[in-house]
Amino acid sequence: MNLVEAWGGNAFGWFFANIIESFYNFGYAVTHPGQWLAWVPYINQDLQTPEIKQSLMRFIYYGTSIELFFVLLMIFLIVTLIGLISNGFMWACVRRLEGFANKVGRFFAWAGLIMVLQQILIIFMQRVFAVAEISIGFGLNFTQDVSWWSEELKLYNAMIVCLCATYTFVQGGHVRVDLVYSVVSYRTKRVIDMVGSLVFMIPAAMITWLYGWFFLWRSLVVPNPSASDSLDKLLNKARALRWNIETIGFSPNGFNAYFLFKILLITFTLMVVLQAIAFFYRSYLELKEGPASEGRFLDKDVLGDPTAERAAQIH
Repeated sequence: MNLVEAWGGNAFGWFFANIIESFYNFGYAVTHPGQWLAWVPYINQDLQTPEIKQSLMRFIYYGTSIELFFVLLMIFLIVTLIGLISNGFMWACVRRLEGFANKVGRFFAWAGLIMVLQQILIIFMQRVFAVAEISIGFGLNFTQDVSWWSEELKLYNAMIVCLCATYTFVQGGHVRVDLVYSVVSYRTKRVIDMVGSLVFMIPAAMITWLYGWFFLWRSLVVPNPSASDSLDKLLNKARALRWNIETIGFSPNGFNAYFLFKILLITFTLMVVLQAIAFFYRSYLELKEGPASEGRFLDKDVLGDPTAERAAQIH
């Protein structure tokens, strides 16, 4: 009998039993990667052996499991405890997490320019030369119907929405309906930010992850995994497991890689969780250190002389 079964008679016992057991689960996952990652070399190949198929099913199952939740919670609690002891460590976490959001967002923001240029190319080639297909590539050409390229524009828009959302949050660019926040004190604002990041941002992202995870895998493998399936049931299904990547488009010659949108959805939720943690840490540190620390180490895009502006932001 494990700890969860032994202590699971009440909510507190269940919670602390899962926290304690998460150390074992984390250690086991790290020391036995083949149990859940053996399928990775076979992404572009047939899943050949029962062990490889079972490893993929374990990966799918644990992606939304209670075990994974408590492992991540345990890591968050440990990092937070160290941060409470050392402000410098917590500021380093803030800078790394916000830096990650900024780098990803600034890179994929260029998808907007690519989207515009591709749309111009499509109109030009279709209206002027009346071509039915467009090819790109150097040496190895990639040829698709014009309608494929037209529908593929939605992928660039999805990249901007999903991969630039946290970057926009760091930059303070999201629309904000403010009824209370602007009239409360500095300390109250920081408390609101801390509560909001833990009560609204993380739970909303987690719910999206729970729905999006199996939504993704149902378009990649058969038999389809279900959120209600137990691990044993998924392992039984693994005997018939094979890749079945969905390539159905909205039109006969249209874009046929819509599974990429589902991958973007999962990536979006992960980045939101990381940014919520960074925002919680920043709000706590600004509350603890006072108004002088507001905006500290915040890497915001500026016009004009960025050197002078950023020097003023770094205390």
